[in-house]
Amino acid sequence: MNKIKVAVVGIGNCTSSLIQGIHYYAQKTPEDAIGLMHWKIGDYGPSDIEVVAAFDIDSRKVGKDVSEAIFAEPNCTKIFQSNVPHGGVTVQMGRVLDGFSDHMRDYDTRRSFDLADEREAKEEEVVRILRESGAEIMLNYLPVGSEQATHFYADCALKAQVALINNIPVFIASNPAWADRFHRENLPIIGDDIKAQLGATIVHRVLTDLFKKRGVEIERTYQLNTGGNTDFLNMLNRSRLASKKISKTEAVQSVAAQRIDDENIHVGPSDYVPWQNDNKLCFIRMEGKLFGEVNMNLELRLSVEDSPNSAGVAIDAIRCTKLALERGQGGVLDGPAAYFCKHPPRQYPDDQAYRMTEAFIRGAAPEPEVVWANAQESVVAPAATDLANSNSIRPLHAGSGT
Repeated sequence: MNKIKVAVVGIGNCTSSLIQGIHYYAQKTPEDAIGLMHWKIGDYGPSDIEVVAAFDIDSRKVGKDVSEAIFAEPNCTKIFQSNVPHGGVTVQMGRVLDGFSDHMRDYDTRRSFDLADEREAKEEEVVRILRESGAEIMLNYLPVGSEQATHFYADCALKAQVALINNIPVFIASNPAWADRFHRENLPIIGDDIKAQLGATIVHRVLTDLFKKRGVEIERTYQLNTGGNTDFLNMLNRSRLASKKISKTEAVQSVAAQRIDDENIHVGPSDYVPWQNDNKLCFIRMEGKLFGEVNMNLELRLSVEDSPNSAGVAIDAIRCTKLALERGQGGVLDGPAAYFCKHPPRQYPDDQAYRMTEAFIRGAAPEPEVVWANAQESVVAPAATDLANSNSIRPLHAGSGT
């Protein structure tokens, strides 16, 4: 069986968890494997994924073997598989652009990024590395708010004929102009903004859907999140959060019985607490009215290790993308995008997205499209509309199935 060859942009906590998991599950059998949604997708198990190229901008990672870089500071996620063999893949200096926020310089480098004193890669160099490595799929794990950098690497993927899984809330798959470019090149894309295996967004969505199905009107709700990894430190710069807040808020709004007034819904990161490390605390409150318009409220506290939570979904997204490559299927993979991501081009209820993904894996026909009457008119953040090489940028509208 051939390996699924992936290139990773950003060797942070999420990449660390993913690579640890690839080797962890290599020692397991289907009977004793815990924490996977699928043991096999097509003919591919968890250990059939191989990292063949990697890019970062941190001095402690550039020039290191990937097996060492995933454990280098400021990574702070839980180590559940310490034995990761050298793969002979060196982390290359990437392109900075807006992938580094200046406020990170104000924090101890043990917690923050430390820019490498290396010449930044040019587009032709990244494309050459992708081609020579044999990479089939690029994983984007850049920091939140990296609009220009994400566009740069998405362009490189297109030029190198590599599929893309966009794990961050910069709108590529859900931007029609970008999605069309991947469709024209017949390259699969899954995005945007990975949805954790059992995280704040999926729990909030399921509860919102439950309110709808049980006839309880939601009057107001919030989701507050704190954490101590570089993701939360990066998001202290509120100017980088426009697309993140849209992504998380729309994920909840799209499953509500009717849109919640903007002033009555707050979803997003709240603060950086260093000692939490990669542990994420989520606080959800929902207030509503049930039978007889009698008031009720619900409060929930969720504690999860953030990066393994992401890797539990990424490992399936990679294998679904490989299936699409084998089938010659390009463009956005609607079912997997809706099931694996917070901000897909088309939002579906999670149970339907699950069925669509299972049908995709089997190679069966997809379910009929659902159009959300309560979707936001425009889901593309203003900062995301400066898209190079395209003059056809337009927002997604409710009528297009958002």
